[in-house]
Amino acid sequence: MKTTKTSLVLLYTGDGKGKTSAAMGQLIRALGHDARCAVAQFIKKDPSLLDSGEYRIIKQLGVLWKQFGSGFSWEDDNDVKNAELARKGWQQVKRWISSASYDFIVLDEFTYTLSLGYLDCEEVCLWLADHKDKEGFPHIVITGRNAPSQLISVVDMVSEIKEVKHHLSDANCAAQPMIEY
Repeated sequence: MKTTKTSLVLLYTGDGKGKTSAAMGQLIRALGHDARCAVAQFIKKDPSLLDSGEYRIIKQLGVLWKQFGSGFSWEDDNDVKNAELARKGWQQVKRWISSASYDFIVLDEFTYTLSLGYLDCEEVCLWLADHKDKEGFPHIVITGRNAPSQLISVVDMVSEIKEVKHHLSDANCAAQPMIEY
């Protein structure tokens, strides 16, 4: 007989496009079940500056969205800024989880904080493993490329999104609203 697990940690990773979109789709589904939701977005610049469609609609739906990124790590001194913001963001996420105030939390681009060494991967994975079966632990969706094997072993589901063809590189197109942001 199958059992219902109280909370799941899901991971969307890989080199293909659509990891954040998949997470936002899961969040919309959770909202349809009256879930209390939050988004912690790492690495990326402030979505309000990018006029991100997912940010605009998720905020309109009353979801808490916190930004813990300053942009690509190879630009300016973003590597240093992103490391500091990742630490602050992870502390905030742990508070959200421990408070049992949310049913569903998206950690967008979180894999980079681990693969780039901004956070200690072993420490994060141990914390998740130690807490994910506790009462009040929310469903978590993690996104990003290069997911460390240690994270993959701790989560409940992994979907790898593989790029086969991409209009930005193959057709030399510019990023477009509704598609990239």
